[in-house]
Amino acid sequence: MRHEEITDPADLEGVDRALWCVEIGPPPDLRPRLRRDILQGDLSSYAACRRFAARVRRGGAVGLTAPSAALAEGRAGGFVVDGGEKSAKAKDGRVFVLFGRRSDLVGWPAGTGRPRVGLLERVRHFRAAS
Repeated sequence: MRHEEITDPADLEGVDRALWCVEIGPPPDLRPRLRRDILQGDLSSYAACRRFAARVRRGGAVGLTAPSAALAEGRAGGFVVDGGEKSAKAKDGRVFVLFGRRSDLVGWPAGTGRPRVGLLERVRHFRAAS
């Protein structure tokens, strides 16, 4: 939704995605040492993130763990079902980046569908051009 700049709930009608689950084992220990505005920026900071990833990959890193650029802070908490659906404890989203071919990973299709309207308020949308 972030890259497609979907902000209007009506636009979700045309979204249909496949969702996969993947077992990755322990997440990578490497954390990028980049400014937050680069790590969680917009398309203008994408090249800096890619340069960092390429540099650490050349240095032998097999992956990294970074804060989610797509989710706003505290919006990765999800839900708990306890007598009805309730918001879970707020937490920040993380992204696990794994470099190269990974024949050691196991994945399976979990389903297809459209994102819930409530997800739009959790997304860190791109800033409007000024």
